[in-house]
Amino acid sequence: MTRPLPRWAELALLPLLNLVLAMAVSALVVLAAGQSPTAALHALAIGSFGSWDAIGFTLFYATNMAFAGLAVAIAFKAGLFNIGVEGQAAMAGLGIALVCLGLDASLPALLLLPLAILGSAAFGAAWGYVPGWLQARRGSHVVITTIMFNFIAASLMVYLLVNVLIQPGQMAPETRRFATGLAALSSFGFPGRSPANVTLILALLAAFVVWVLVWRTPWGYGLRVVGSNPEAARYAGIDEGRRIIVVMAISGALAAGIAVNEILGVHQKLILNFTGGAGFTGIAVALMGRNHPVGVLLAALLFGALAQGGSELAFEMPDLPRDMVVVVQGLIILFTGALGALLRAPLARVMARG
Repeated sequence: MTRPLPRWAELALLPLLNLVLAMAVSALVVLAAGQSPTAALHALAIGSFGSWDAIGFTLFYATNMAFAGLAVAIAFKAGLFNIGVEGQAAMAGLGIALVCLGLDASLPALLLLPLAILGSAAFGAAWGYVPGWLQARRGSHVVITTIMFNFIAASLMVYLLVNVLIQPGQMAPETRRFATGLAALSSFGFPGRSPANVTLILALLAAFVVWVLVWRTPWGYGLRVVGSNPEAARYAGIDEGRRIIVVMAISGALAAGIAVNEILGVHQKLILNFTGGAGFTGIAVALMGRNHPVGVLLAALLFGALAQGGSELAFEMPDLPRDMVVVVQGLIILFTGALGALLRAPLARVMARG
């Protein structure tokens, strides 16, 4: 029987080896396409970290990934697969828009911004609360309901932006610009047109709060018991249904960080499809980060670098298919998710000999 890995190896070394394996297979794919893997890796690195602008864009994308990963990870701790982060983030953007459109003419930025963030979290939490309640009280599986709620959110956003919230006199389905936004308050020292903003700090604070909540509180202990052994949780008197409902609401509130980063931090108006698929990428981020806040932040940085470096890769190597970054992301998801245990047994044997 194979000995279990030490915790540090399970959380750090094994994901790192899986990442190296994914990159090695990616190099073979690039080579098969008739291009140089070394040149492709260099272009990705320069595009992600080669300048202050590149670093700023990488951190901006990583902020979205961090919030999405945290939203998925905390639901995972209760044994729930929240696929609805995309819809929860979209509804959170609606919460921001309603607050800003209604109050930006009468409130200063220092008051309006916290209200907009709270409105965003409230809408995201509400969109997560309903699937949680349906599973806890009616037995509707959260995977099915969150998928359905993604479609509902998308359809609702289209209707509202086309028929209700659209700025009069324009064709594009978007609201007017808000009178304020986080972009005006961003001051990370990145020159140029970097979209990085203070939402990055909120992501770091959110990761710390999730760590404290899940690993340093009795409520979090009960949440982990529910996720690992529901029968033991019920035997211990833990209200499984309440934990499910609350954690789904928290997950939706965390997804709202995507809306804050995009809507308040950059666009300063509500637009269609501002999430850009970050909610779905958050599933891979959570898997690669082993559902731990520190791992989620590191995985978010990696996926942010891939998102930003992909544009440089397409510019520097135009003969390489533009979807190569998607292939790399897919291979990382494959080897850190579905094949995450592929190297566990060999690694355990090597460490046992040592």
